[in-house]
Amino acid sequence: MMNKKINSVTVLGSGIMGSRIACHFANIGVQVLLLDIAPLVLLPEEEAKGWALDHPAVKNRIVNAALQATVKANPSPIYTQNVLKHIATGNFEDDMPKIAASDWIIEVVVENLDIKRKVFDQVEQFRKPGTLITSNTSGIPIQMMADGRSDDFKANFCGTHFFNPPRYLRLLEIIPTVYTKPEIVDFLMAYGDKFLGKTTVLCKDTPAFIANRVGVYSIMSLLHLVEKMGLTVEEVDKFTGPALGRPKSATFRTTDVVGLDTMIKVAKGLYDNCPNDKAHDLFQLPSYVQKMEANNWLGDKTKQGFYQKTKNAEGKTEILALDLNTLTYRRQEKVRSTTLELTKTIDQVKDRMKVFATGKDRAAELFRASFFGLFEYVSDRIPEISDELYRIDDAMRAGFGWELGPFEVWDAVGLQESIAGMKAYGHAPAEWVNELLAAGHTSFYKVEDGVKKYYDIPTKQYKAIPGTDDYIILDHLRATKTLYKNAGASIIDLGDGILNVEFHSKMNTIGGDTLTAINKAIDMAEKNYRGVVIGNDGANFSAGANVGMIFMMAVEQEWEELNMAIRVFQNTAMRIRYSSIPVVIAPHNLTLGGGCEFSMHADFVQLNAETYMGLVEFGVGVIPGGGGTKEFALRASDEYHADQIVQNTLKDRFLTIGMAKVSTSAAEAFELGYLQQGKYGISMNRSRLIADAKAKAIAIAEAGYTMPIQRKDIRVLGKQGLGIVYAGANTMYSGNYISEHDKKISEKLGWVMCGGDLSSPTEVSEQYLLDLEREAFLSLCGERKTLERIQSIVTKGKPLRN
Repeated sequence: MMNKKINSVTVLGSGIMGSRIACHFANIGVQVLLLDIAPLVLLPEEEAKGWALDHPAVKNRIVNAALQATVKANPSPIYTQNVLKHIATGNFEDDMPKIAASDWIIEVVVENLDIKRKVFDQVEQFRKPGTLITSNTSGIPIQMMADGRSDDFKANFCGTHFFNPPRYLRLLEIIPTVYTKPEIVDFLMAYGDKFLGKTTVLCKDTPAFIANRVGVYSIMSLLHLVEKMGLTVEEVDKFTGPALGRPKSATFRTTDVVGLDTMIKVAKGLYDNCPNDKAHDLFQLPSYVQKMEANNWLGDKTKQGFYQKTKNAEGKTEILALDLNTLTYRRQEKVRSTTLELTKTIDQVKDRMKVFATGKDRAAELFRASFFGLFEYVSDRIPEISDELYRIDDAMRAGFGWELGPFEVWDAVGLQESIAGMKAYGHAPAEWVNELLAAGHTSFYKVEDGVKKYYDIPTKQYKAIPGTDDYIILDHLRATKTLYKNAGASIIDLGDGILNVEFHSKMNTIGGDTLTAINKAIDMAEKNYRGVVIGNDGANFSAGANVGMIFMMAVEQEWEELNMAIRVFQNTAMRIRYSSIPVVIAPHNLTLGGGCEFSMHADFVQLNAETYMGLVEFGVGVIPGGGGTKEFALRASDEYHADQIVQNTLKDRFLTIGMAKVSTSAAEAFELGYLQQGKYGISMNRSRLIADAKAKAIAIAEAGYTMPIQRKDIRVLGKQGLGIVYAGANTMYSGNYISEHDKKISEKLGWVMCGGDLSSPTEVSEQYLLDLEREAFLSLCGERKTLERIQSIVTKGKPLRN
């Protein structure tokens, strides 16, 4: 692959996508120049100040306002406020010469070919030869933009289609032209994967590329089926949501968020540009969608779409659903489905597909009617939009949030079994699928020796999916590499002397089974292996300790058992830190409570950029009891300096726990103190996380790892710190900012972090603080207010026992 580095990027166009793309490059430390047009008319307030159109603040008004609006968006496009220092703004008139210093220029202006060509004319004047130049278009053929440009421009030009919001949606479609140098394509595919955290999908220059072509077909098919089957908005979103491996927003809620006009625009484009598509008529809008467009009911942007947020007679917020027959809004109706009930006990999404395919109710009927058509559609799209079937699955998972791509769903339903079903619904697969079956094959994918392979249509052979050599997918290893398993966790051999502990409880909560597996893995590694990774492929790393178990012990007043359970949790955290082999933890997404505490004790934390880490126990009515409070006291001690007021350091750590702060990114987890400098690394692409963690464990082991020594030099402030904590808690309580119970929790937290009521600052051991922590945790578990808070989480409103 070409040796190219991206240190600076210019983004041309500061609209919704342009500003967000700029923010994402800034997230990874790239210097960004964000440019847009200069205004043609002064605003009244600008005229009042006596400014002219050539005033710098006026000329950059459009770009600056767009960036400011983007930064305020929720969810945030930036990892921390600190990344904004990487973004400079300007305008096309004054600042286009600056693009000469850029390594990559990305065009994100309005979807109009003439306007794009004018922008490229300017780019040609100042761009240095060899600079990458790409377009984020979603609808204009890439070839048409390249035609007529210089040879160097064309050789370094292609489409790079980000999905909105770029920080969170992992898809990046790469669309070359006939002129694009192959090494440019290879570079963008690799850079998007490793540095931007994307699933990069190579696409052909066809209408809507891959994800929108298939995704909008799927949505349009559903819109027509809704009319045909008489389904309600609520039914469709219930039937096509998480049970099916789709986002919680499902179909109609997602359309409201994205904007009905966006979907309509793509559908109309496909109708106009794909006259030979067998599903051509499906891209025509149903009558009710046409009326919604005419009424400007486009979703969140117009305050109503398939749903409408309103206030009821009591002044409470209520979300109404659109009646598709009368086009009036009404209260949502509860949806019941036997098929959905049957899927609730099935953990793996792929194992639910047969239940959907063979069910007898409306959910199952919708599944068959939509997916049998989808199977035909995607098989017909090869080789039109892609030569390889796995690219279609990759695009749908990364761009639309599907847990399984269409060919993966087809495999899960059963390739042979589905053919008769498709025929009954008026569909038939492409001929290459029949040839696959005739050759004796039974699936599009298979796993051999831990490697996932896809059926390659031209060669009629199974091949390893390119670019996945650097990934470790636990799902591919479980069958042959699992060394130990219980109900909560498994130990998997990753090879090269590294073991992995995988959680697989609900929400990956930590209970006795999990603790057993962690301790067993460390025991095994100390005897016969080199290190341990704690990581998993679940939706979240861990939602924390099993509060249901804690609740039941506290209600039954089984204090000895609860004391022992907390002690085992603490000991496991300490075992993670103090063993003869390195332990690397690989968090992603939610990493709360005990998951955070384990991370704080690891030799190294290799975490995904999208990690939301925090000690949230305060909200449940207790303090961190698995070593988290002790650890913050230890870190505060290490941060005390002779030239600072030590109480300020204690206060910062205290408030992080007391306010149950959760990071919005891996970078913010460091700012909040959950990570330590030099002891963590960030994997932008979650698919690389386990492999990166394994590599780090090997590197630490090979560097000559030695077991650390337990600390006995932790400086705590005793009464000096307690006075500050108690005074602060009392002030907050007196001002009605916190409840009496919150005041009590604050005092217990301060008691532990200050080392109790020692008469003067003293050095104590980790075990001393752990004992205080456990004692405080247990005492709070006995408080009725604490039990009521836990009850609301685990018993769904059932009354407490007296």
